[in-house]
Amino acid sequence: MNSLWLMIGSIIIFIIAYATYGSWLAKKWGVDPTRKTPAHEINDGVDYVPTSSAVLLGHHFSSIAGAGPINGPIQAAIFGWVPVLLWIVIGSIFFGGVHDYGSLFVSIRHKGKSIGEVINDTMGKKGKQLFSIFAWLTLLLIVAAFTNIVASTFAATPQAATSSLLFIVLAIGFGFAVYRKGVSLKVGTVFGVILLFICVWLGTVFPIQLSVNTWIFILAIYIFIASTAPVWILLQPRDYLNSFLLYAMMAGAILGLVIYQPEIKLEAVTSFKVNGQYLFPMLFVTVACGAISGFHSLVGSGTTSKQLDNEADAKKIGYGGMLIEGALAVVALITAAYLTQGELSELLEGGPVNVFANGVGIFMSKFGIPFEAGKTFVALAVSAFALTSLDTATRLGRFIFQEYFEDPEKETKSPLTNMYVSTAITVIIGSILAAGGYAAIWPIFGSANQLLSALALMAIALWLKKADKSFNMITIPMIFMLIVTLTALVFLIVNNVKSSNYILVVFPILLFVFAIVLAVEGYRILFKGDTKKISQVK
Repeated sequence: MNSLWLMIGSIIIFIIAYATYGSWLAKKWGVDPTRKTPAHEINDGVDYVPTSSAVLLGHHFSSIAGAGPINGPIQAAIFGWVPVLLWIVIGSIFFGGVHDYGSLFVSIRHKGKSIGEVINDTMGKKGKQLFSIFAWLTLLLIVAAFTNIVASTFAATPQAATSSLLFIVLAIGFGFAVYRKGVSLKVGTVFGVILLFICVWLGTVFPIQLSVNTWIFILAIYIFIASTAPVWILLQPRDYLNSFLLYAMMAGAILGLVIYQPEIKLEAVTSFKVNGQYLFPMLFVTVACGAISGFHSLVGSGTTSKQLDNEADAKKIGYGGMLIEGALAVVALITAAYLTQGELSELLEGGPVNVFANGVGIFMSKFGIPFEAGKTFVALAVSAFALTSLDTATRLGRFIFQEYFEDPEKETKSPLTNMYVSTAITVIIGSILAAGGYAAIWPIFGSANQLLSALALMAIALWLKKADKSFNMITIPMIFMLIVTLTALVFLIVNNVKSSNYILVVFPILLFVFAIVLAVEGYRILFKGDTKKISQVK
């Protein structure tokens, strides 16, 4: 099987879906380009800042991508390339795209507040509190997992550490130049991208070698600062510039595929049970960000919605961003399917990121880029995106923590609503969990993340019902993801009990209980006609 046709076919399908299904969703939901967005209504210069769609797409895509669409498809390829490819394409269009677009849209209609606030309006305070706890626990797992991933990457690839630190300095300079000194975005982008690649080169010349634990400590300090700083000075410019790394990486990989046209070596379908894992539900949990991810709903309703300049941009950023991520997931799958040469045991040698870097490095070598240079560039790009997801997750954790303890009826605010206090609590707990290691955290994170997507879909459906709009496009994805993730959590609980790993039993049990309570309440409102808590929205 020629991998080029897989890539071209997937891209064509994604383009058609964007033009047709994405536009249909906008019409059904009543997207209004003339309506003021929260970024203009509130515009506090810290979190609410009207932003160009190109810059915001860069931030949003950088935040949602991370290492997820690379790790997931490569790990899931143990079941064969056909089921993974089908889930990436179908999932991105009808599950993840709808989830991301819907989360962003309903947040815009709630003054840029999180999905938890949407649930508050449709299910009441109890529903909001349960969802907020669930989301915050999931974000703690994300902070822990990505802190460990980034720290381990920096320790193993010191070139990535240097480049990433230089990216931060560059982003601050870019933010000041564009937002405070009047430099045009086009001019700033040209110089910014040039300097970005110079930073990549400097990383290879001056690598910074430190231990994993030292990097965890440094990252904890960094994410505390990054999650409380105004978005225009670091979050927006860094994510925007970093997005060019990913675009360049994807372009290089696709060009290499066009020239090389490698044959798929992996079996189309291997077995329903591989290495003790069942295709259902593990395929749908493992692929994660490559098809649908609950984390995306927190990004869309946490940072992106507060910066959207026009409601019409929601389709490009929400739906389009997910389809671009789906294309990246296809590239990741192809690297695994090519490099394995039929040997499943080779899939995880050196980890998924190493497999991906090797594969794309080989593809780039076909048009003149030295293999080692290409591989190093890919590793740097992936680590940069893991870092963007990390500090975005921390900021989101801060938002949700603050919202949970906010009480409009009380004149005196709780100290826990203070952004520095809420950030410190999130960072400290996340960093402690990070010290426990990536392998211990990831299985729970994967299940929690996908279950969060089901609950976010439920929140979107509740809002659409409240607004007297059709929510049929949400029903099937919502029910399917609930079944998949609850089943995966049961497997996870049983496996941890068998291995006497009782600490990792508590987290999934809590998540399972919270999800069941929310699902039952949501079902009662959506399908049983109990609309007592629902008031009409504009």
